[in-house]
Amino acid sequence: MSNPLQQTIEALAKEKGIEPDVVITAIEEAVATASRKYYKTGENLKTRFNMETGQVDLFALKTVVQEVADAATQIGLDDAREMYRPLYGDEVANSIEIGDEMEFPKPTEVLGRIAAQTAKQVIFQKVREAERENIFAEYNQQIGEVKNGTVKRFENGDIILEVGRVEAVLPRKEQSRAESYAPADRVRVVIKGVNRSAKGPQIVASRTDPALLIKLFEQEVPEIYDGTVMIRGAVREAGDRAKVAVFSRERDVDPVGACVGMKGTRVQSIIRELRGEKIDIVEWSDDAIAFVTNALSPAKVQRVSIVDDGERVMEVVVEDKQLSLAIGKKGQNVRLAAKLTGWRIDIKSEEEKRREVEAQFEGLEARAEGAEGAEDAEGAKAAEAAEAVASEAGEAVASETGEAVASEAGEAVASEAGEAVASEAGEAVASETGEAVATEAEAALEESTETKE
Repeated sequence: MSNPLQQTIEALAKEKGIEPDVVITAIEEAVATASRKYYKTGENLKTRFNMETGQVDLFALKTVVQEVADAATQIGLDDAREMYRPLYGDEVANSIEIGDEMEFPKPTEVLGRIAAQTAKQVIFQKVREAERENIFAEYNQQIGEVKNGTVKRFENGDIILEVGRVEAVLPRKEQSRAESYAPADRVRVVIKGVNRSAKGPQIVASRTDPALLIKLFEQEVPEIYDGTVMIRGAVREAGDRAKVAVFSRERDVDPVGACVGMKGTRVQSIIRELRGEKIDIVEWSDDAIAFVTNALSPAKVQRVSIVDDGERVMEVVVEDKQLSLAIGKKGQNVRLAAKLTGWRIDIKSEEEKRREVEAQFEGLEARAEGAEGAEDAEGAKAAEAAEAVASEAGEAVASETGEAVASEAGEAVASEAGEAVASEAGEAVASETGEAVATEAEAALEESTETKE
């Protein structure tokens, strides 16, 4: 590019990170807009940038028709041929057909200062829009990537970072509570999203997203970068603790050891970057029980049982002294393990489990005793009913039998009583008769004695 305008276009495109064709298109549209405001003739104006002269040529387009209805945008077929014949010859003039478009040059030197200002505004607007669209497209493809930024300023708790040639915002909710920054501090962040706004694309960065942890491991561990070791999941409570599940594609490669490194050098560099955040690296397994057992590290698990497979609930039993370690500070360890595995974990100590089992046995015994008591009660009720029935039946039988027996007994008693009475009466009569006879005999004897004398 030799002319000054072309050099300016090239410099502007390089500065804004856009293509020179975008700037040229903006200049052509700016001149066309300024020309319409100046001429106000209703013509169909078109501009074209001349690469040789570095000037913008202005044309009025007219359509070739048989009969002209609008002289501003149409031209008759005969008039068009007569106009082209002296300039380009009979062959070119005769080749013009109905429907063709003809260009009629118009001067641009008469546009003036106001038109130039309009053109300038249009150029700036188009370049700005192209720059914003270019930034949005560039960073929208880099979501999840780690970028180096510099703290520029603070706005209402948010940190404004300078990332490359653009600004990114680190919201308060995306900041780790264990970190603090000062202007000009360098910080590594992960691109979480790009939002469109009136001021242009807004890049949202994060220091708490698990993607930052994954990308840091990819940068520090070659086995993860080349795909030998895979990260199957990562969860964080930024500033406190994180858990990462890793899996090895090769049997000879220990995934946990590869991530820890010699004497912990690899993981220590990540911990320093995250300002002392503790990281648990566990081995991933397709067996849910084994995976949950590993995820609860560093606590040692005694046994794991699936309570509800549909609801994804597990019960974990640990030693009494391991219970606090398994649960973690404010439930942090078990909460992270549940997020990592996708299972709801219910942790119990051996003592709690023993008490629960004893309570279940006691409940079973109580239910068994209750069942036996119910059976006994039913038996007692049945016995009472049988006794009542037997009593009623006995009374009826006794009544009938008693009457018969009483009748027979009465007859027998009456007979015996009659005989006894008769005997007693006989004896009484005989006694009384004897006494009377004796009395009479004594009287007779006394009379005979008296007579003899």
